[in-house]
Amino acid sequence: MKLRLPRRRRSRLLAGAAALAVVAGAGTWTATASADDGPAVHRQDRVLDMPGAAIDTSYFTAGGGAKRPAVLLAHGFGGSKDDVRAQAEQLARDGYAVMTWSARGFGRSGGKIGLNDPEFEVKDVSRLIDWLATRPEVRLDAAGDPRVGVSGASYGGAVSLLAAAYDQRVDAIAPEITYWNLADSLFPNDVFKKLWAGVFFTTGSTGGMQPAGGAGTATTGAAGAAGPADPLATPGCGRFQPDLCAMYERVAVAGKPDQQARELLERRSPSAVGDRIKAPALLVQGQADSLFPLSQSDAMATALAKNGAPVAVDWAAGGHDGGMPEQDRIQGRVTAWFDRYLKQDASVDTGPQFRVSRTGGIDSTDGTVKLRGASDDRYPGLISGGRKIELTGTEQSFANPAGGAPPALSSLPGFGGQLAGLGASFALDFPGQYARFESKPLEKELRITGTPTVTLKVRSSAADGSAVLFGKVYDVGPDGRQQVLPSQLVAPVRVQNAGQGAEVKLALPAVDHGVQPGHRLRLVVAATDLGYATPVAPATYTVSTADGILTVPVAADVRTASAGLPAWTWWLPLGAAALAAALLGIRRRGGGSGTPGGAPAPAPKHEAALADVPLEITGLTKRYAKAKDRYAVRDLSMRVEKGQVLGLLGPNGAGKTTTLRMLMGLISPDAGEIRVFGHAVRAGAPVLSRVGAFVEGAGFLPHLSGRANLELYWQATGRPATDSHMAEALEIAGLGDALERAVRTYSQGMRQRLAIAQAMLGMPDLLILDEPTNGLDPPQIREMRDVMIRYAAAGRTVIVSSHLLSEVEQTCTHLVVMDRGRLVQAGPVAEITGGGDTLLVTLAGPVADAAVEKVAALEGVESVVAAEDGLLVRLDGATATALITELVRLEVPVTGVGPHRRLEDAFLTLIGGAA
Repeated sequence: MKLRLPRRRRSRLLAGAAALAVVAGAGTWTATASADDGPAVHRQDRVLDMPGAAIDTSYFTAGGGAKRPAVLLAHGFGGSKDDVRAQAEQLARDGYAVMTWSARGFGRSGGKIGLNDPEFEVKDVSRLIDWLATRPEVRLDAAGDPRVGVSGASYGGAVSLLAAAYDQRVDAIAPEITYWNLADSLFPNDVFKKLWAGVFFTTGSTGGMQPAGGAGTATTGAAGAAGPADPLATPGCGRFQPDLCAMYERVAVAGKPDQQARELLERRSPSAVGDRIKAPALLVQGQADSLFPLSQSDAMATALAKNGAPVAVDWAAGGHDGGMPEQDRIQGRVTAWFDRYLKQDASVDTGPQFRVSRTGGIDSTDGTVKLRGASDDRYPGLISGGRKIELTGTEQSFANPAGGAPPALSSLPGFGGQLAGLGASFALDFPGQYARFESKPLEKELRITGTPTVTLKVRSSAADGSAVLFGKVYDVGPDGRQQVLPSQLVAPVRVQNAGQGAEVKLALPAVDHGVQPGHRLRLVVAATDLGYATPVAPATYTVSTADGILTVPVAADVRTASAGLPAWTWWLPLGAAALAAALLGIRRRGGGSGTPGGAPAPAPKHEAALADVPLEITGLTKRYAKAKDRYAVRDLSMRVEKGQVLGLLGPNGAGKTTTLRMLMGLISPDAGEIRVFGHAVRAGAPVLSRVGAFVEGAGFLPHLSGRANLELYWQATGRPATDSHMAEALEIAGLGDALERAVRTYSQGMRQRLAIAQAMLGMPDLLILDEPTNGLDPPQIREMRDVMIRYAAAGRTVIVSSHLLSEVEQTCTHLVVMDRGRLVQAGPVAEITGGGDTLLVTLAGPVADAAVEKVAALEGVESVVAAEDGLLVRLDGATATALITELVRLEVPVTGVGPHRRLEDAFLTLIGGAA
């Protein structure tokens, strides 16, 4: 008798499955060598003709001819049947008949991608079940009804849920890291998850997938299958069904979802038919997953439990952002689940109803993180045992910058959770763009298991009265500075009707995270996030907590077998912040002025007289943090005109980088003003859209092509694709065919040019380059010089900070020299290098230091610096003739005196040899 709940049987096709036909013949059988733990596996590859598509399949069996249950294994988005071949072979050795297939639009299968359309991909699964019912080795419960389970990850996990809803012949399912409601996943709380959506729709757009071949074509390994496609390899989404393509393009342009888009995705989601799923379900969800977070699994578990089906929930390490380090354990549990509900072996232990993987220390042999399981005999949900944590912090105002740039960083598709799994964080929040509320240091350890919640009061200055906010909870160390964002997750929310104030209850990301004694919880509410679309128009948001309380879920009955990770390991991977800096192309050094919650002052009016002046700085001053009389920049004034290539020079500590950071609105000055085309610069100022910046390198996704990286970056800005001027930027950068190669194959020079191209996207009127030639060899430096000159040739302005003085001399038209935070000299290069105030005195031989000091002490001489070929003498009133007379009197062996022409010499003279 079946060990499952009674279910309604639908009408079935005859055993011949009339709607299903093999393209030709019986396919090709291939024998796989025997593994140590089981018999040889036989694989049969065949292409099945289904309505509108030829579907590429493989069928695996092992052992004799005994009847056995069947398992359908589905692959993830962008992959193919070959991705699950190893698991299929192992299940075959474990006594199952296993079928894998490439979904429509992937691998060698034809058809359009429907995102698990019930009329296509889901019906394809039913047709595969029909085919399994014809196999003599497959166990049947009734005519046309094989005993069958379905499993898969991500895209394949969703189709296993949908198959169980639409086809009551499915006896057990094991979906992994998947979605319950795709609309909620891509449009959480009405905010567009633009990076992940872009990966979805551009992965499905890539070409190169071969059509299904005829029957009798045997495939081995990944031969003939496209495998996971590179995101963003080509623009458009033509391999999707037209309505999906139109929906994505519409939402991407608008920057927010509409009701039609939500309904389209909801119809293809398991949530639409959740009340029909009666099969026993093992739900595996990743903790490091910004695409399908734990809340999706919670919705599954809640709905399926109401149907009376056996349900187990497993929160595994990893996810879409962190890989799946526990794949072997998970596959073992899936096999046990099928043994229990397909083989009807009641002696099989399927594990606890709820299990969560927790960090359990560092393996001393290889430095990897150990994992231990915590469990409970019931699923606690996401709001179990709420503990109230008091927060300090008054009402705070902050800016939503124009175009959402620069954006805060929480996670990146496919990468965010990898460092988070080590207890590290690379989250970045920009001053003036967030509010912060903190708890007191905790007296004892706190284990958060579920979704923290907080009620916020929100006001918005936006024209429509709305606000888009991003909530996150940091675990802050005892020093108050080092902080970890658990799993790198953030909760977005769109608040409507906030012009006069609105109240919203914010459900923060669901996590399992232990907070050590002495640490604090820091609630940050930000205006931007790299992964999401935000309003293009600038606005000011004012936020406070309604009651000063953060409610934290504590699942006290979920217990780990042994002690958790020692406190000393909590801060072990301190290099994580550096990775974040590389990803953003900006490194944080020190903090900005003011507090994050300080209300921004009214913006100064535009000065029409400066509308054509790229940059004017007046009295700019910035003190070092916590210092009253130490200055990074002091009373700096300068002006840059159109078409100039300006070199910013100075020794280490001169204030160059601080000046550039203030120019880009990343930090605020203590005094003075910066105007770009007449507009005052501050965090989020709309005029910053006319500024492009390359600051200390840029981080690229190594597996993507150069072009794909640039397209992904531009999508993240939220600006229309037509504004990118991609072709023009690429022509100036001169990367040629290398654009289509993976970035991991690039030389350092090519990476630098790609980074410059990224800064040039949108053809900004003012381009800022900080040390663009770092790490380049002489030919590459020469190429970079040409790039800068070409960019300025069209009347645009370039500011370049560099320590390579010879290159600055050949590239720049004008110079600004700084020392100890102050302006030393500014003007055309020819004027600074060849001015009459500085003379090169050539000598017949070396002179003693005492003689040099005597020359420096002469009346009318400002400074003297010993150079390789003589003395550099800067005059302050004396004439060249008077100098020669005094040199002869001091018995200095003079062979010649003339104006020097080397920038290096002038630079050393200007700063008195300090460099």
